[in-house]
Amino acid sequence: MAISPETLAELKQKRAHAEAGGGAEKAALRHAKGQLTARERISGLIAEGTFQEFGLHAQHATRHFGMEAKDLPGDGVIAGTGYIEGRPVALFSQDFAVAGGSLGTMHAKKICDVMDYAMRAGMPIVGISDSGGARIQEGVESLSGYGQVFNRNVLASGVVPQIAVIAGSCAGGAAYSPALMDFIIMTKSNASMFICGPEVIRAVTGQVTTMDEIGSAHAHAERSGNIHFVADNDQEALAIVQRLLSFLPSNNMTDPPHYLSQDLTMAEDMGFNDVVPETTKEAFNVKDVIARLCDGADFLEVQESFASNIVIGLGRIGGIVTGIVANQPMVKAGALDIDASDKAARFIRFCNIFNIPLVTLVDVPGFLPGVYQEQHGIIRHGAKMLFAYGAATVPKITVILRKAYGGAFLAMCSRDMGADLVLAWPSAEIAVMGAEGAVQILYRKDLKNAENPVEEAAKRAEDYRQEFASPYLSARRMFVHDVIEPARTKAAVSLALRNLLSKRENRPPKKHGNIPL
Repeated sequence: MAISPETLAELKQKRAHAEAGGGAEKAALRHAKGQLTARERISGLIAEGTFQEFGLHAQHATRHFGMEAKDLPGDGVIAGTGYIEGRPVALFSQDFAVAGGSLGTMHAKKICDVMDYAMRAGMPIVGISDSGGARIQEGVESLSGYGQVFNRNVLASGVVPQIAVIAGSCAGGAAYSPALMDFIIMTKSNASMFICGPEVIRAVTGQVTTMDEIGSAHAHAERSGNIHFVADNDQEALAIVQRLLSFLPSNNMTDPPHYLSQDLTMAEDMGFNDVVPETTKEAFNVKDVIARLCDGADFLEVQESFASNIVIGLGRIGGIVTGIVANQPMVKAGALDIDASDKAARFIRFCNIFNIPLVTLVDVPGFLPGVYQEQHGIIRHGAKMLFAYGAATVPKITVILRKAYGGAFLAMCSRDMGADLVLAWPSAEIAVMGAEGAVQILYRKDLKNAENPVEEAAKRAEDYRQEFASPYLSARRMFVHDVIEPARTKAAVSLALRNLLSKRENRPPKKHGNIPL
């Protein structure tokens, strides 16, 4: 029996109604603010014609507070799967044009269903937040819905990559789902993320603040460190998602998208030789080293504006997708502090989960001294880096560019912390502490009695570098595998990455370690 034209017409009408969401008028309001609609965000992210939708006809379950007669297409969220650069991805996009994108029972069920599907199929999850929060009319059921979503975030963590896009409001408990994901991208305008808004803060504490101070992309990128990327608009946010996924595997059982067909180039790059200044006190920009190291200088920096004394991000070296962690001498002399330790440790753990090799570039004078750092737990936070590197079983290559002092030398993945290969430039200084500080401790009396204390201190410092901090001393003791000309850096690292692709490392059986959070 053939399906009647009337039945087909009814299907088309129902699909068109559901796909219209809040309608043309509300779509126009979104466009006037420079925003895309929820469905346009998905269309702008995936390949045309590849979206397979889940729950198009879902409707809310509210039967009181005047909600029973309301028509909420899709219950305020669009969910399904699509293809990005030839690979399947699970997506959900909250629709602010339908009941403010509020989360109710069916709304949460749609998100949970697509996340469950992603975990079974082994595909990344992309969630686009634009919601007024919990649907008050559904009471505790809406809170239950959030709990179910959060639980899925935790279950998916370490199984598939999770990327959140904050493209509108993300308030209260809703902020915890993005916070549980691997990366957060936030638009500069029309987006906010906070637990308590300015009005609540003022009513409860008497403090006067603004949304820009506590909930904007600027606040989270530079101060709280809650987000990883800032986008000018929706379109740029989607482009960042696509670029980020280009470096990531689909799940924890597969390798990242390496370009193994790319020929290894063993040519020297003489530009490396000119990066480090002759004087140890002069700063240089470690991003110049990273640009030369990455194929085509293609480096996706993560959390660029937060704790910028350390640089983290993704690139390809000799065709191999690589996570890069580097001290930045231009900021705080590259010293490790509380925020830098947190930033690096989480990134290291992400790379380890998803089989991404790590390359560490070292120019670190130590952990940042200060009362604030000590009182706010630099010991605990610094231990996170030690734990992250020590627990990582992916290939780990360390290049010591210049200073590598004290405990910070270990925290930047020394051989004793599990580095598979440690290379040093001739400019490297590896020691318990810097030459100037060591001289003041070791030769305090001699300097006090010297005819010219400043000149004598400089001479003793140079002697200390040659006798105690020389990279050749560390090489003789096998703390460093080789001292290389900087021009050979990319060739050496590329070769090592290829050699270590088949690395296997067994650890003692246990449920999991207890990272010092």
